[in-house]
Amino acid sequence: MKRSELTEKILDYKRDNDLSWKEIADGIGGYTQLFIMTALLGNMKLPKPQAAKAAKLFGLSKSEEKLLNEVPMRCEGAQTPPTDPTLYRFYEAMLVFGPTMKEFIHEEFGDGIMSAIDFDLEVERQPDPKGDRVRVVMSGKFLPYKYHGAQEGQMAYGLKEE
Repeated sequence: MKRSELTEKILDYKRDNDLSWKEIADGIGGYTQLFIMTALLGNMKLPKPQAAKAAKLFGLSKSEEKLLNEVPMRCEGAQTPPTDPTLYRFYEAMLVFGPTMKEFIHEEFGDGIMSAIDFDLEVERQPDPKGDRVRVVMSGKFLPYKYHGAQEGQMAYGLKEE
């Protein structure tokens, strides 16, 4: 079975049983709802205890349970730019605000990147009298570039110079 087929099976079960992602995440436990969702949608592996709980919840086979615990091929089949309007707006926001975020990161931290591995994500509804807003918070560890072959006390990493 391909991981995408298992994702479809999970989505079918969710739909057929009128489950919310919150109910699913609460039933599996151990991690945030967003992490559980990301794993069940095929882009993260579930640790063994959570994979076992998911298998029981969704009526999965042992093989399918093990597949939930394997490191996935992340973003498999993703289209760039995305055609889904919601995903496209995130893509568009990165096209518009990405260069600003990049400049800010380099000015504040130095020559490096924000990790998407050592990473936290929060998404919440923010009430607003003009129409509710979607609040997205991404928090990733700063990873400085390594300056290869630094000699005699020269900078070895792209950390901000004071």
